[in-house]
Amino acid sequence: MASMNLKGKKAFIAGIGDDQGYGWAIAKSLAESGADIIIGTWTPIVKIFTQSWNLGKFDESRRLSNGNLMEYLKVYPLDAAFDKPEDVPQEIKENKRYQDASGYTISEVAAQVEKDFGKIDILVHALANGPEVKKPLLETSRQGYLSAISSSSYSFIGLLQQFGPRMNPHASTISLTYIASERAIPGYGGGMSSAKAALESDTKMLAFEAGRKWGIRVNTISAGPLRSRAARAIGFIDSMIAYSEANAPLVKSMEAEEVGNAACFLASPLASAITGVTLYVDNGLHAMGLAVDSPALILPQEGA
Repeated sequence: MASMNLKGKKAFIAGIGDDQGYGWAIAKSLAESGADIIIGTWTPIVKIFTQSWNLGKFDESRRLSNGNLMEYLKVYPLDAAFDKPEDVPQEIKENKRYQDASGYTISEVAAQVEKDFGKIDILVHALANGPEVKKPLLETSRQGYLSAISSSSYSFIGLLQQFGPRMNPHASTISLTYIASERAIPGYGGGMSSAKAALESDTKMLAFEAGRKWGIRVNTISAGPLRSRAARAIGFIDSMIAYSEANAPLVKSMEAEEVGNAACFLASPLASAITGVTLYVDNGLHAMGLAVDSPALILPQEGA
């Protein structure tokens, strides 16, 4: 019988910058199941991340169920907005946050990972960025919109293009999406809702293409709201969490490990026939068509 034992598997997680987000939770769940963790961190914060790790700031979050601390094989600087070195603008190369970095484009990172560790088994895309996310879509600039699409959805295509040939048979890829892809979420602007919709559509097409070409499974997780550092940048994450807790079928807070466990399942042999799926891990909020805490709604009394 298949199991979630991932011992000997190598997982590359793109988008970890601290110990708060879903990317971290996925890495930890994969480590719990025995996978070796490789991390790609946004280039300007690599030093901050590694220093925090080495100083023990993440030790409590790193602790596994067996008492050991989660480890990683290596951290790579990664800017998934660029596929190859010639794509990097001169102003980025001269930026002080990039001057000491090298080899941070997608193609360079993928090649270096293969050189260092051989082929991988799991690819996780935990990347999202919209520079104008606080702006309504009607006020979003073309540049802001395209930047959101590039960083949040095309970056997955770029990663799969480069890592696909460098993945073992029966490998798995997982990305993270959000219900704003299919429902209007006022305040989630800057083209980010469009980027998530593109990511979910691409999941289906890439499941076919990568499945036929390399035998790779491609899935995405639509996760509920979490008060991560990235989510706080939106500006109203606490309201989103409160809304979810008031209206979702399961009346409880989202836990990051719930998304981590779902990702671990999708990466495991237990999900060997699952591909092209958007898996909702959101306490069931996606199933609701009404806000039950709305003062405009009068629900029938129980037993009536």
